[in-house]
Formats: sequence, C-alpha cells, structure tokens
Amino acid sequence: MINFFINGENDVLFRIEKYEKLCWVDMINPTDDEVDDVVAATGIPEDMIKAALDEEERARTEFDDGCSMFVVDCPVIEESDAGDSYSTLPLGIIYNKNCIVTVCLKGNPVLKDFITGRVKISCDKPVGFILNFMYGNAKRFLYCLKQIDRKSHRVQAELGRTLKNEEILQLLDLENSLVYFSTSLSSNFKVHEKLSKAEAVATREDYRDLYDDMVIESNQAIEMCNIYKDILSVSMDAYGSVISNNANDAMKKLTVITILLAIPTMIAGFWGMNMPVPFQAFNGETSSVWFWLVIACTMVLTVAIAFILFRYMIAPTKRSRRQKRTRKK
Repeated sequence: MINFFINGENDVLFRIEKYEKLCWVDMINPTDDEVDDVVAATGIPEDMIKAALDEEERARTEFDDGCSMFVVDCPVIEESDAGDSYSTLPLGIIYNKNCIVTVCLKGNPVLKDFITGRVKISCDKPVGFILNFMYGNAKRFLYCLKQIDRKSHRVQAELGRTLKNEEILQLLDLENSLVYFSTSLSSNFKVHEKLSKAEAVATREDYRDLYDDMVIESNQAIEMCNIYKDILSVSMDAYGSVISNNANDAMKKLTVITILLAIPTMIAGFWGMNMPVPFQAFNGETSSVWFWLVIACTMVLTVAIAFILFRYMIAPTKRSRRQKRTRKK
C-alpha cells in the first residue's frame, strides 16, 4: 500500500492521489510493482527501498547518489488470544532532493501521528522529519516498556498464588521481548550518533534541541530496558528455584509413602510364598490368632517408621518455613 502526502497552507499535511515533488511517500508492505513505480518516480535505488522490507535488517545508515537512508528498529505490539506480545520491526526513512520515502512491513503509530496532525512535520525538511520520527519512536519504546513492566507485575502476582506453566511461559515471552528491545535500542543509538553529524542538526538550534530530547528519551529507554531485563531474569531464576523446591518436597513425600508401603509388602511377601504362619497349628489345632498378630506387628512397625520419618524428614522443613514467616512478621 502506498500513500502520498504533502504540506498545504500553514504546513497542514493532506493526502494526494499521486506523486508530486517534495511530498512524503508512505509505503506499507508494498508489492514489487509498487516498488518499481516509486523507484521510477523518485529516483531512489530499489535496494534502499527493499532494505526495510527484511524483518532481520539491522538499524543502519547508507548514503548513495544523493540519497540518504536511515533504518531504525521500531517496537511492535502484536495482539493474540494469549495476550499482547512485543517485538521490533525495521523501518526505513529515505530522502533525496525530491521527496521523503518511509518503508515498513506494518503501519507505524508514530507515522500515524504525523498523518493525523498530532505532530507537525514538513515534507520539504527531511532532517526535521527524521528527528521527529526518532523522538516519537523513542517515546514509543518507553510506552511499550511500561506496558511490559505492568504485565510482568500482573503475571508475577498470579504466580505468587499458583505456579502454572502458562504464567511461566508469559514471563519467558516478556524476557525475550526485552532482549529484542535492548538489541534494537542499542542499534538505534548508533544511528542517532550518525544523525548528529548532519549539517542541519549541527547548525540549527531547534534541530539540536530536538536531537538532545531524542537522545534523552533513548537513554532512558535503554536504562529502563536493562533494569526490567535484569529484574525479570532474577525473577525467572527465583521461580525456577521455587519450582525445584516444590518438586523436591513432592519427591520427599512420595519417598516416605513408598517406604511405608514397602514394609507391609515385604512382610506379606515373606509369608505369601506357601509358607505357614508361625504357630498357626498349635496343639494340633488351626488358629488364625497368629495371622492377626503378624498383621498387628506389621502395622506397629509401619507406624513407628512413619513417626521417625515424619520427625526427621518432613517436620524440619515445616519448622524452617514457620521460622521464616515469623522473621518476616
């Protein structure tokens, strides 16, 4: 899809039907025919336009034959039945003396603010266009990071009540998103440094102020991303330890049950191989008293061993937990 925009009176942005000089060409997942049309109309190389259509394209700059290209990573929120997921997509801003071209696989919220007039931009001032976009993109990263932090708190609160695989997987997805954000923010920062060397940024005070604001927002996003990533990593390790401890407690209880069941099974096995019960025949008469006596001894032995196991294996664990709760209070 291709949209053309140009500034009218009072720099108001409005849409036009076809390409005109000093316009903004917004390309969203364009087809090959649309790319060819834009290349023919603007004189921008095809490889520059198609660079941002690669999901794995890294943030970078390129200058060739009077054309300048800035590729930056942008945060993307993808909605699904399982909840929102966060990732990044490259977006390319290319300009020459004739026009500005933006290329991305999906629509961008920052560019939508340009289109709706929330942010004033001039199509004949490409450096100002790029600065406004990068400033808005940095703020968009901050917004997504706050959303990730809130979602992380909700998931951790749920995990505090019940440890489920679903919540663990959600935390893992959030941790992966923070890794993507951290990498993208670092790559974008290198592009920002290249932009600072532009003559317009160095000579115009308003551009310099906007660039400084953009750098401040970017640095804040990088710091927040690193903090959230460290916190989430520590939380994942802690929940892993909790799950491991719960598994150990369950195995300990199952071991105790197995031992207790083994005692009557073992005794029954001794006397179940066609072996007579001791003193079953007394004075020539058959009696079941000794059978019940063996059963009673088996039960007493099982109870005694259960008491010992409970005292030295299970009780110390419960006692230590009570002590920890008392210390917290």
